[in-house]
Amino acid sequence: MKTLILNALVVNENKIQQSDVLIADGHISRIGGDLQHIDADRIIDAKGLHLIPGIIDDQVHFREPGLTHKAKIYTESKAAVAGGVTSFMEMPNTVPNTLTQPLLADKYQIGKETSLANYSFYMGASNDNYDEVMRTNPAEVCGIKIFMGSSTGNMLVDAPDVLEKIFANAPCIIATHCEDEPTVKRRMEFYKEKYGENVPYNIHALIRNEEACLASSTFAVSLAHKHNTRLHILHISTGEEVFLFEPGERRNGKILLDNNQQKLITAEACVHHLWFDAEDYHTLGNDIKCNPAIKAPHHKKAILQALLDDRIDVIATDHAPHTIEEKAQPYWQSPSGLPLVQHTLNVMLELSKQGKIPLERAIEKMTHSVADCFDIKDRGYIREGYHADLVLVDINGETDVEKTNLYSKCGWSPFEGTKFGSRITHTFVSGHLVYENGNFDESVKGERLLFNR
Repeated sequence: MKTLILNALVVNENKIQQSDVLIADGHISRIGGDLQHIDADRIIDAKGLHLIPGIIDDQVHFREPGLTHKAKIYTESKAAVAGGVTSFMEMPNTVPNTLTQPLLADKYQIGKETSLANYSFYMGASNDNYDEVMRTNPAEVCGIKIFMGSSTGNMLVDAPDVLEKIFANAPCIIATHCEDEPTVKRRMEFYKEKYGENVPYNIHALIRNEEACLASSTFAVSLAHKHNTRLHILHISTGEEVFLFEPGERRNGKILLDNNQQKLITAEACVHHLWFDAEDYHTLGNDIKCNPAIKAPHHKKAILQALLDDRIDVIATDHAPHTIEEKAQPYWQSPSGLPLVQHTLNVMLELSKQGKIPLERAIEKMTHSVADCFDIKDRGYIREGYHADLVLVDINGETDVEKTNLYSKCGWSPFEGTKFGSRITHTFVSGHLVYENGNFDESVKGERLLFNR
């Protein structure tokens, strides 16, 4: 199957230029300004549309196995491709927790059978599965996830000797959730005693505060420096944390420091920490309760500036759906997490339109930089020979977020009622046109991500 995309405004490697793109055998076959003479099975005239590399989301929770009343890999990957996300990396806090190689293999099998997007799954770490973690294949697994803050089941890693061993010997990149557990517990007990059930609107930001995040991130960075570890800190939520990271420049497939050494400690920002702030608890309440918490408005500005300064390297979602009924419980019982993957590109395009981040930079942080950060093989760029993970978007279109057009199984979104000034029109996954103007072709599934390690 050959597909020819004509007259697209290609956003790639910090440039925007009109070009044609030929897709053949699942790959980008040719890129040029005059390809209309080529015979193709499908021709798409993309005049007025922007063509970007498929978004790579390095942090999602798709809930399968064990929590499938909230979500499944199939449903959430469907939401992903509708939003221009062609590849995802999924977290291990499912049920059972992904703490053994056989359980990890089980998830890959589910992905192979049901995922509409390309997929990878993190190997989870605990206080007592060091040997299993060390058996992780770096060429076939995105990374090792360490919760330095509590999560589902047996996934809090707080034993100092275990942390030292993993940081010293990890076979691939370590990704951390950084919130200091003793700080969070102490503040939770304090506010429970102070307020009982009658909590203030912004209680979550007060409990999971700046102190908890900075203490844990600082500890993770110190371990990485000590052991020369490749560390990636997820969902930075405070302005204080951004100064833990040095500015880096993406070059020749790597993210490099000013001295041309590889940047070993990288960081991620999430769209909800760029879009919402603590004032939104007034209207959205538990719907934007997540860990780490959405905090005061000045943190949102600091995180955005850190993206512009290249201290923070990638943009992701931390997509983490719960049912409407679960989120509607009182604060102390309501779980943390929100569904975001269908509108991550819309959010960043909106921020670009508002003049807060250049379009080319937003796309770089969601595609090229993720591919370089994780050493993903032949994806994340519009280059001849690369897998054809491509998205066409009308940056002057409209997307109304309503329950009727949501694809996540949970059936709700914190963006409901929002009208985004952009619209995803086509999504190609490994050359297959899986999404086109609200219609899906599910006949071909996504592929397993591979890594140059």
